Amino acid sequence: MTGTAPLAVVTGVASGIGHAVAKRLAADGWSVLGLDIAAPPADTPLVRMIRADLATVAGIDDAVAQLDGVTASAFIHAAGIMRADNAETDADAGVALWTLHVGAAHRLSRALIPGMPDGRGRVVFLSSRAAQGRPGRGYYAASKAALDGLARSLAGEHVARGITVNVVAPAATDTPQLRDPARADAPVRPLPFGRVIRPEEVAATVAFLTSVDAGAITGQTITQCGGASLVASQSERSPT
Repeated sequence: MTGTAPLAVVTGVASGIGHAVAKRLAADGWSVLGLDIAAPPADTPLVRMIRADLATVAGIDDAVAQLDGVTASAFIHAAGIMRADNAETDADAGVALWTLHVGAAHRLSRALIPGMPDGRGRVVFLSSRAAQGRPGRGYYAASKAALDGLARSLAGEHVARGITVNVVAPAATDTPQLRDPARADAPVRPLPFGRVIRPEEVAATVAFLTSVDAGAITGQTITQCGGASLVASQSERSPT
């Protein structure tokens, strides 16, 4: 991490959107430091990897300690899990979901933002269109919805330094999580534009938000939904 390329810290690099983000940012000239509980694929272009369980406070503490002295220009929190409301999530009242989606996002942001360059620091949280509410997914939806408030809070704290904080909220995206057996009760259907979203498409949105050109966008949530919001809006306007 001594080269001239700016450093991006990306969580969830072992698979899915986080892996796609790491590859896209590396292709765009970033050095990428990855965080995940699992080892990433061999083709993941990382300058360093930190293994930590960000769904636990101890794991977040460990990650923060290992990031001590790291100077990053961007932080992308893509780590996440989808869980239905059931005995598993009731066992801790959704604490694991909250810790991973919100607690890790906040703690790691606070560890990294102070060292980010003025006018060039970028933070992006990966949320979900489910943050707008999903039957049977209350804990998950609430933990993702909380990222909107967190992003706006951090954006307001650091706007004078020109550091941006935004959220990307995709609809169904082709990741291993989408094929999780735990989703058997909620089969995935194509979005209105005829398919699910590719992780590379979400990574492209993240790449833009980390770019110089996105310096005037902060405290915003970008919903990347393949037309799903249009269908919902039409349904809401239809007579009943």
